[in-house]
Amino acid sequence: MVSDMSRVSIELVPRDAETLTREVRELRECLPFVDTINIPDIQRFSLRSWDAAAMAQGSFRSIIPHIRAIDIDPKGPLPGLDTPGLKEVLIIKGDPPADLNHRVFPNTSDAIIRRYVREAPHLKVYAAFDPYRRAPYRELEELARKKDAGACGFFTQPLFDMRMLDLCREWLQDETVFWGFSPVIGPKSRSYWETTNHIVFPHDFSPTLEANLAFARQAIQEVRAGGGSVYLMPLRVRLASYLSPLADVLMT
Repeated sequence: MVSDMSRVSIELVPRDAETLTREVRELRECLPFVDTINIPDIQRFSLRSWDAAAMAQGSFRSIIPHIRAIDIDPKGPLPGLDTPGLKEVLIIKGDPPADLNHRVFPNTSDAIIRRYVREAPHLKVYAAFDPYRRAPYRELEELARKKDAGACGFFTQPLFDMRMLDLCREWLQDETVFWGFSPVIGPKSRSYWETTNHIVFPHDFSPTLEANLAFARQAIQEVRAGGGSVYLMPLRVRLASYLSPLADVLMT
């Protein structure tokens, strides 16, 4: 059984089979102790998250594919239901697709969580927590619905501010949580997070690798000192340049 205590997961984007294979190898080289990865499902790539999870089986103790609720046909099968070795999934609502020909369904996250709990009781089901996209009290109401539906824990939107981290830890103090952190390097990356994910950065935020590493180190130390879990999303940087400097605090 996969332990819920103080885990570390690394998010790998499944651009294609070759890239995924290379990044799995790079991750094993720079953080050989990490036994969990999570894999987003991104519509512009042909490799689905659950198929990528099947490919990477054998390299990690657990692989957690993201499942987009709005993509699931209520009359169709659940993605990943029969994926060999799969233990855990993360249900997110999903943003509307850029491709207008891509069919979506009016599913809520909690409805799909209920389906997984009912139809795939062998899987642990996680849900998303995002304190930025709407009023916090609305997000906490949604969190309660997801928990009632059967979610065993939550993955947060990446956080970039110790004050926001402390506040969210207070809100979620009794939950199983993977606290997310991601580097924001350069003005284009910062603009992406602000416009797409509605992130409000602190006044003194610096979009440099050094500043992002300093924040990640402080945040990881604080979370893991309290027995919490983290996941890192190394977007737009070489895996080793972001992950290797954090190896000591991730291993502790």
